[in-house]
Amino acid sequence: MKKRIALLIVTVLILIGCSGVPDGVTVVEGFELERYLGTWYEIARLDHSFQRGLSRVTAEYSLREDGRIDVVNRGYDDAKEQWRSARAVARPAGDSSVGSLKVSFFRPFWADYHIIALDKVDYQYAMVASSSRGYLWILSRTPTLDETVLNDLLAKAAAWNYAVDELIYPEHDAEE
Repeated sequence: MKKRIALLIVTVLILIGCSGVPDGVTVVEGFELERYLGTWYEIARLDHSFQRGLSRVTAEYSLREDGRIDVVNRGYDDAKEQWRSARAVARPAGDSSVGSLKVSFFRPFWADYHIIALDKVDYQYAMVASSSRGYLWILSRTPTLDETVLNDLLAKAAAWNYAVDELIYPEHDAEE
């Protein structure tokens, strides 16, 4: 029992130490949460076991009565020929005009969610990262993203030392 408690304490300390933004990366300011709500299509991501093999990936953000955000991530598991989804809750990480959230899929653990690029005019695309360069997502309001916009986001991510050559581009149905 003491080993489990010690392991839990070490894990929590590691997670606390892994918060923040990677060196040199900036988070969007002038962020408007209400405009960010709704459906986002995943255009690109770095590979992780929790998303491996998924296509048609979307994220849905909706405001709760308590001011927090419900998050539903959904993707199609091609190997199992079935949909998978994961629910989370999010909250602003501080100043709500800064594009940083805390997201929890498994309470009491919260992960960083930093919006590091955003179409501030129309909220049509975003690039999201965590506290490490091992997590990166490019999102769009539509299943495809203009090639020029995508290339600009990739150049920005590469300048911030993200492994853009390792990005996965999930397929989306044409009728989505």
